Amino acid sequence: MSVSCKEMRPSLTQEILSHLGLASKTAAWGTLGTLRNFLSFSVDKDVQRLLKAITGHGVDCGAIVDVLTNRSREQRQLISRAFQERTQQDLLKSLQAALSGNLERIVVALLQPASQFDAQELRTALKASGSAEDVTMEILATRTPPQLQECLAVYRHNFQVEAEEDIKSKTSGILRDLLLALAKGGRESYTGIIDYNLAAQDVQALQQNEGRSTEGPWVLIFTQRNPEHLIRVFDQYQRCTGQELEEAVQNCFHGDVQAALLSLAAVIRNTPLYFADKLHRALQESEPNHQVLMRILISRSETDLLSIRAEFKKKFGKSLYSSLQDAVIGDCRSALLALCRAEDI
Repeated sequence: MSVSCKEMRPSLTQEILSHLGLASKTAAWGTLGTLRNFLSFSVDKDVQRLLKAITGHGVDCGAIVDVLTNRSREQRQLISRAFQERTQQDLLKSLQAALSGNLERIVVALLQPASQFDAQELRTALKASGSAEDVTMEILATRTPPQLQECLAVYRHNFQVEAEEDIKSKTSGILRDLLLALAKGGRESYTGIIDYNLAAQDVQALQQNEGRSTEGPWVLIFTQRNPEHLIRVFDQYQRCTGQELEEAVQNCFHGDVQAALLSLAAVIRNTPLYFADKLHRALQESEPNHQVLMRILISRSETDLLSIRAEFKKKFGKSLYSSLQDAVIGDCRSALLALCRAEDI
């Protein structure tokens, strides 16, 4: 039943305060990634060091990790091209031949363009025998529109099929509608203008369609509205109904659909916290989920990994760096720690 809300518009003070948390997380860091362009970058020196690492007496994994985890993705692409020009060999194939296991997978991911890495992860998820929505939702919901467009273009080129077709064949119902809507990349951009009337309309639409047979407004609002607007909708929904929107999702939806909507809400509310939760779950498994750890640490290393680290420490009382040290063993450990970068005291 819809609950009336007499006053939908928060005060100007409330509006300003609602953004202070975001400001403290961004301005204080300056750069939110743990990786940035290496200032003393010399492509020739890096090529020589990598060549020596794979052609000397035994493979020098430490040197390989040191170079690749201390260069931005753009710089790694320059190294890859220069290696090909100077040696007539493909750096990626040369490293694959020299390495194995999880370290090989991390090195391959580091050397791939971001769009190719995302496209491969998306394809693997959609073709896996298990559930596909977790990885698919992560990629479709957290990449910028240009990143998503490039990923889908690579997907089309590499696999000779549209990602949307694989989504249709793998999923159904509201989950399929959610993923297809996200894949279109049609989320509105934030204009800086607060539309209180639209927020009120969205709250009313969600209240009036709290049921499994009337999912249309949920899909439209969750996938089309900009995050700043949605945060306002979430807040006003709680004021009007006395419960958080996530509680309504848990009451009205089940299974994969519920999980997808809750994940989307988590991304909208706090993207770094969403990734911190995923990293924590990956580390808590009986065997650490190296694929999840690798995908998140690599994909967010130049975006917001510092914020993810802060949210991880705040929620779980232990730094991400220490958690990786304690849970991960083997050759890939040093690479994951290098991407994480440092301890949070």
